[in-house]
Amino acid sequence: MNYLVIDTATDRTLLALFSNNDLIYSGFHDGATEHAEALPKLLKECLAVESQVDQVVVGMGPGPYTGLRVGIIFAMSFANARQIPWIGVCSLDGIDIDCDSYLVATDARRKEIYAARYQDGIRTQGPSVCAPDEIKDLDIKKFGFGFGDVLYPSMALLLAKSKTQDVKQPFYLRRPDAIESSAR
Repeated sequence: MNYLVIDTATDRTLLALFSNNDLIYSGFHDGATEHAEALPKLLKECLAVESQVDQVVVGMGPGPYTGLRVGIIFAMSFANARQIPWIGVCSLDGIDIDCDSYLVATDARRKEIYAARYQDGIRTQGPSVCAPDEIKDLDIKKFGFGFGDVLYPSMALLLAKSKTQDVKQPFYLRRPDAIESSAR
C-alpha cells in the first residue's frame, strides 16, 4: 500500500510517499506563503518516482489558516480525483521529540505559538494557541523563534499516527481576522 503524506502546518511544505512503512520519496520547500506553488512541484517529482497512491495522509494543523487550508484542500482534491481515501492527523503529533514527557510548540505568528503536551508519545493536552510566556516550562531555545533549531513534522510519524487518528476538521485555533460587515 502506498501512502502520500502531506503537511503544510508550518512554513515548510512537506510531501512524502511511503510503500507500507518504507520511504520512497521525500521532498520539502521552505516558504511561509509558497505552499500552493510548492505542492504541485513536489507531487510531480514524487509521481515520477512512483505513480501508484492508495491513500493520502494530511496534517490538519494547527497552523496558519492559508497554508493549512492549501495543504488540506490539495490532499482532499488529490484523493477525490483518484477515488482513494484520505486521513487527517494532528500536525503537532508528528514532531518527534526523544523524551518521555515533552511539550511541542510551533510558530503561530503574531508572537504566539501552537502547543501540545505529550507523555510517552501520546498527546495529553492541546493543541492550543497562546503567547510563549504563558507556558512556564517552555524552553524557547529548543523550539525556534529565532533561537536554535526549528523542528518540523516527521512524515513517518504522521503516517504512523494515521493508523490511530482520522481528524476531519482542521485545527483552527484562533478567531478569523475577517469580520462580517454587520459585526463591525
